[in-house]
Amino acid sequence: MESIEPQSLKKLCLKSLKKSRDLFSTIHSQLAPLDPESKRIRMSHKISVEYEGIKVGSEIVPGQVNSAAVEASGSSTVLAISGPGDSRVSQKGGAQNALVVGPSLQPKTQNDAGVSGKSTSVITASGSSERNFLTSAIMERIPSKWPRPVWHPPWKNYRVISGHLGWVRSIAFDPSNTWFGTGSADRTIKIWDVGSGRLKLTLTGHIEQVRGLAISQRHTYMFSAGDDKQVKCWDLEQNKVVRSYHGHLSGVYCLALHPTIDLLLTGGRDSVCRVWDIRTKVQAFALSGHDNTVCSVFTRPTDPQVVTGSHDSTIKFWDLRYGKTMLTLTHHKKSVRAMALHPTEHCFASASADNIKKFSLPKGEFLHNMLRNIYFLTRLCIQKKLAVWDICQVLYSFVQNTVLGDNGSLWFWDWKSGHNFQQAQTIVQPGMFPTTFSDRFGSVRNGKEVYTDIYFAPGSLDSEAGIYALSYDLTGSRLVTCEADKTIKMWKEDEDATPETHPLNFKPPKDIRRF
Repeated sequence: MESIEPQSLKKLCLKSLKKSRDLFSTIHSQLAPLDPESKRIRMSHKISVEYEGIKVGSEIVPGQVNSAAVEASGSSTVLAISGPGDSRVSQKGGAQNALVVGPSLQPKTQNDAGVSGKSTSVITASGSSERNFLTSAIMERIPSKWPRPVWHPPWKNYRVISGHLGWVRSIAFDPSNTWFGTGSADRTIKIWDVGSGRLKLTLTGHIEQVRGLAISQRHTYMFSAGDDKQVKCWDLEQNKVVRSYHGHLSGVYCLALHPTIDLLLTGGRDSVCRVWDIRTKVQAFALSGHDNTVCSVFTRPTDPQVVTGSHDSTIKFWDLRYGKTMLTLTHHKKSVRAMALHPTEHCFASASADNIKKFSLPKGEFLHNMLRNIYFLTRLCIQKKLAVWDICQVLYSFVQNTVLGDNGSLWFWDWKSGHNFQQAQTIVQPGMFPTTFSDRFGSVRNGKEVYTDIYFAPGSLDSEAGIYALSYDLTGSRLVTCEADKTIKMWKEDEDATPETHPLNFKPPKDIRRF
């Protein structure tokens, strides 16, 4: 007995199909003609699915449609579109289909004499089936679901504070909202009075620029980090360093304090976020997993308790119990420069050179983009409803967002809708600090020739227009920016502004770009 070669089901079906064609098809070079009845059923089903919400009107020939359209009110519109054949309406000269969508027509008949309203009707006529069915032309226009922004008064600069001898790189407000501290490239930390803007104290101890500041709400401590790999704890009652945290292999770019536990988190160029016990100075965890600099970190009391952003364009959620990664977000295409947690909502924003994105917590679901193509973003900060964006840092205010940039621009956005309602530009303050070259001017005093060295600031002032850090005070009524011209500027809302003087020009986007 000969063995039967096993064959696949697909091969057997193809053989059966070939035999059937050989038996029943007379012309092998042509495909079998389409069944008219099946085509009619298929098109009828497609029309019923596409226009399920539109009522089918009475049978009206094109002549009646035109006369009825003329008698309709001025606001009525009639749209005629060609389409495939349908057996519901017949036309004697019928070479074309017509789909008419608009307010219900009111011809002078007894049946329609008392009918009025805004209902729509669809009238089809028989014709050629080869014409395309333009479904998009008769689709009902859906109103935009994009939230409308709330009107906000514009912000204006009302104070400029000078005192640092280098770029001002970081800022932090005291929980009592009476003073704030700034860290600078001149290696000092200065304490300023919020109300008057006067200098209260200068702290020295770092040997490189101070990149990060954080003030504890539970203790009288202030923490600082800089490019010298050092993380210091300052006792504000004694105004001196009481603890130092050693372990970073390179510059420290960011730091944050846990809201409920005595833990300090720092991130830097060694691509590691380190968790420190504030009291014992012991490193509890080294959260490693990023491939590049960790430049932003924030903490929250519930999982995920630690969120880090890195120059490797990823955002990681960390499990603080085990020191392991919970989730990695890869939505950004370029380095994540800054992140900010919303103070009341369960969401946060991240800033990158490609975009500013909003994510929900705790699952990290992507919500929508806030901003596209705004120069070079490095920082972020939030109020409750206002976000101000400057191309270096992002802030969140109670009603707005703020973003700053390396060209001195300050962008204010509505947090909910993402509407940019103001674009401000900082005014660079000229400096006369000794820089690269000098000139000697001679003069005669008391019969003696005296030479004086005059120092000039190099280059254009535009190169000093960057904004490196910014923060709102605890009330959200004042905004403080730290800039490259060695000054600190304070901003407030314009009291004289009204919706009439500064109208809200809002156009909702046509589409929501998700990525």
